[in-house]
Amino acid sequence: MKTNRCAAKCDGACQGLDRRQFLQAAAGVVLAPAILRGLPASPQTAAGPRLRPRGPASKYTPLIHAAFVRRKEDYGILWPGDIYDGKAAHIRYAADIERTGQAVGAKIVLRPEPIYSLAEADAWIAEAKQAASDGLFLVTLDRQKHAWPTAAKAADSGLPTVIFAPLGTAFTTNTEPVAAKPGCVIYASVGEFDQAAYGLKMLAAGARIRRTRCAVIQGDARSESRLTELGIALQYVPAAVFMAEYERMGVPADVVAMADAYMRKARSIRGATRQDVVNGIKSYRVAGAILEREGADAISMDCLGALGPTKISLPCIAWSRMNDDGIPAACEADTGAIASHILVQALFDRPGFQQDPVPDTTRDAIIGAHCSCPTKLGGFDGPEEPFDLVHHHGNRDAVPRTQWKIGQRITCLDTLPGEGAAPTELLISTGTVTDNIDVPPAGGCVVSVRVKFESARDVLSFPGFHQLFFYGDYKRELRDFAKLNRLKATIV
Repeated sequence: MKTNRCAAKCDGACQGLDRRQFLQAAAGVVLAPAILRGLPASPQTAAGPRLRPRGPASKYTPLIHAAFVRRKEDYGILWPGDIYDGKAAHIRYAADIERTGQAVGAKIVLRPEPIYSLAEADAWIAEAKQAASDGLFLVTLDRQKHAWPTAAKAADSGLPTVIFAPLGTAFTTNTEPVAAKPGCVIYASVGEFDQAAYGLKMLAAGARIRRTRCAVIQGDARSESRLTELGIALQYVPAAVFMAEYERMGVPADVVAMADAYMRKARSIRGATRQDVVNGIKSYRVAGAILEREGADAISMDCLGALGPTKISLPCIAWSRMNDDGIPAACEADTGAIASHILVQALFDRPGFQQDPVPDTTRDAIIGAHCSCPTKLGGFDGPEEPFDLVHHHGNRDAVPRTQWKIGQRITCLDTLPGEGAAPTELLISTGTVTDNIDVPPAGGCVVSVRVKFESARDVLSFPGFHQLFFYGDYKRELRDFAKLNRLKATIV
């Protein structure tokens, strides 16, 4: 255990959307209701109301400073040329920025007039720093004079910086020197705003991630620590607190109702009894009470160490449900997995499946195996994937065995928190689901999904452990997030 796009990317979710919804879905800019501020509470579903994060990240509104840069005079013969309507582009992209800011729940301070000189660029950056801005967003409407020197100043500001360069405003000779700078991501396009929208989302998500608090139920003493580069606070809570709350709670009527709803939705039930499901949903309510009490946005637990010797239900179904709710819930108090859950949910509005990687040399594939898997793999507000209710591999408690879509493109993420001078590293790979393994007759964890990765690595030495599998091909987006936040990205 560790200690410490659209078109091809929307998984079909964009069908039937209007243009704005399409672009938002393609860029992943529609955050889960559990993350956005000022939205109505999530509606009650057949399986009961959602829990919501209760920590600093859930209450924080990211602050982003945005601006355009160009010459004040007419474009003339030089690029982008007089054929380019810079004023119309300003109006169009300003509206895109405003809409995206609302979608990601950020306050965007957009400079009314473009930046017309390097002195104005310096003043804009100083203003953003004075306001403790969470990042800079710069749109180039010009290729000449101070435009790209301004972009370089923004990239060197120390603030996470996203630069959007529509066609006509950059050659590769302009982008190459700035693109090499850490903490800066450039999106260049014919004019589509979808990648730029994802850039704004990265800025907002990064700000929330840096303010996330996770309750870690482990050991017998309270303590605090932090994943320094990511900013995630870890609030350690004695395991006895969970057990005492479980014993004290009794069996509320809503727990029974939720358990019955799970049993009605299950494709099949094997081994797990109604009481097992009730006990598991009770653990979900206990975890929710601890989330509230600790003011936390996420949760994890040394589940096997704390509850394995007891008759209290392991939180497999509880963690599955919390991840479906949009609350990062990590198994086994693994801090790397905690970080991965938080990143995936904040960036892509969907839960991930934390798993133990098993080599399969017959298919040259990796089987991700674990006993807690969310069901809303396509997104928090989408439908559940089909699931069975079965016993944990320890032949106890209730586990939703989610059926993954065959042929589904997925991303695999493992977060390795930095130690000493070593930076936090993201191990990233992409692949395709080939099948779901029946356990039993096979042994091991009951959720076992086989994936064929593009990696050239021998499956016997596939790197990492407790990686997250999640729907969609997001290798480029994770690499960009790492660069924007000065993390190390390794494509496996």
